[in-house]
Amino acid sequence: MEFSEKIRFLRKKYKLSQAELGSKVGVSNRAVSKWENGESLPSTDTLLSIATVFGVTLDFFLKHDEKEHHEKKVEPGMESLRELYKIGRGPSSSHTMGPEKAATLFRGRFPDATRYKAVLCGSLAKTGKGHRTDYCILDAFSPVDCDIEFDIKTMELYHPNTLKLYAYQAGKRIGFWEVYSVGGGSIEIKGEPVYKPERIYPHNSFAEIAAYCQKNSLRLWQYVERFEGKRIWEYLARIWRQMLRSMEEGLSAEGELFGGLGVQRKAKYLFNQRHIDENAETRENRLVCSYAFAVSEQNAACGTIVTAPTCGSCGILPAVLKYVSDKRGFDEVEILRALATAGLMGNLIKTNASISGAECGCQAEVGSACAMASAGLGELYGMALGQIEYAAEVALEHHLGLTCDPIRGLVQIPCIERNAVAAMRAINAVNLANFLTDSRKISFDTVVKTMYETGRDLSHRYRETSEGGLAKLYV
Repeated sequence: MEFSEKIRFLRKKYKLSQAELGSKVGVSNRAVSKWENGESLPSTDTLLSIATVFGVTLDFFLKHDEKEHHEKKVEPGMESLRELYKIGRGPSSSHTMGPEKAATLFRGRFPDATRYKAVLCGSLAKTGKGHRTDYCILDAFSPVDCDIEFDIKTMELYHPNTLKLYAYQAGKRIGFWEVYSVGGGSIEIKGEPVYKPERIYPHNSFAEIAAYCQKNSLRLWQYVERFEGKRIWEYLARIWRQMLRSMEEGLSAEGELFGGLGVQRKAKYLFNQRHIDENAETRENRLVCSYAFAVSEQNAACGTIVTAPTCGSCGILPAVLKYVSDKRGFDEVEILRALATAGLMGNLIKTNASISGAECGCQAEVGSACAMASAGLGELYGMALGQIEYAAEVALEHHLGLTCDPIRGLVQIPCIERNAVAAMRAINAVNLANFLTDSRKISFDTVVKTMYETGRDLSHRYRETSEGGLAKLYV
C-alpha cells in the first residue's frame, strides 16, 4: 500500500475530513489532498504528527515506501564538467548564485516592471540572511525597488530551496515565477521548460567508467578529454587561475567577516606563522589549512570563487592541489589533469546522489569535495585506477552523516574550519589508499548511493536550515 492510500484509509477510518486532519497536524486541507493524490509527501515532523493523531508508528508509513522514497531516478550519462566547476560569487551556490541568476532572468523577462517582490521559502528563508540571499537579489534588481519576504512557515514545498518572484507595474501584477535553486548555481522554473545540459558522457557509474578505461587503456583524465574534447583544458585552466586568485586574495586579507559572529580571518595568520624549528608535518598542516581558510574566507565574504563542487566546500580541492604542486613541482598540465579527474568524481556524486547541503547535509558538500580532492591528488601521484577509486571512496565514506548546521545561516562556523580539516583528510585518504587498495570492500558507487540515502534520512534541521546542532545550541 502506498503512502497516499494509507493516509486516505486512516482518515476515513477515523471519519475525519481533509480540513479536520489538516487542522490537527498544522497544515492546510489542500496539503492533505495532495498527500492523498500522491502529489507530495509531508515533512518528517509533520509525519510524526500524523502518526500521533492516528496512533500508529512511523514504520507503518515508511516501511513499504522507504526504498522508493530514497531512490533517485538517474538518466543515462553525465553532463560536462563545465556544469560542475563554475565561477561565481559566494557564499552559497544554491543560496546566492542560484537566486541571483533567477532574479536576473526574471528582470529580463519583465523589464518594464516598476517594482519587484521576492519571497524566500524553505532553506532559502531560514538561512537567507546569513547567506546574503536578500543582498544578491536586491543587487540583481537594482535600481528598481524590490521587497523581500522570508516565509519560514510554509513546509509543503516541491524543493527546499524555493523562491517566488513577482513583477508589478502601476500596482498590477504582470509576472510571477516559482523558482527552485537545485544546487551548484543551477535553477528550475515551474511551468517553464527545464534547461538540461547535454549529457556528453555515456556512463554514470564509476564501475562503467573503470571498465571503459581499462578496455581502452585510458587514465581518467584521458576519459574526460575523449568526451569533453580538447577545449576542456582551456576551461579548466581558467578554473585553476580563479582558484589561485581566490586563494591569493584570501591570504592577503584581514579583518572581521560579515554577519555579527565576530569571526576574524585567519588565513594570513596561519600562512605567516613560520617557526624556526617547524617540522615537516606541522608545516604541511599549517600551509594546507591556510590555503583552505583563504578560499573559504573569500567565499564567506561574498568574494568570487569556484564551486568545487559547491561554494560551501570551495576551499578543499584548491588547497590540496596548491600545496602538493608547490611541494612536488607539478606543472599546470598535471594540475589540470588532476582537476579533470576530481571533477569526474564530483560529477558521479552530483548525478547519482546530490551535492546540495539543503538536500543531503554537509556530507554532500564537504564530503564530496574531499572525495574530489583525494581523486585529484591520486592522479597527480600517478596512482592506479583502483587506488584513485579507493582514495575517493574513503574520503566520502568517512563524511557520511555530516550535518549542515551553519550558525545564523552564515557560511562561517563550522564551514570554514571544516574545509581545512577535509583538505587534510583528503591527503590522508590518498596515503591510506596507497597501501590498502587490495583489501577494500566498498566501491565508490556504493558509498555514493549510501550518502544519498543517509542525506535523505537526515532531519530537515540538519540540512541547511540552521535549526539544529551548532546553529541551535550556539549562544
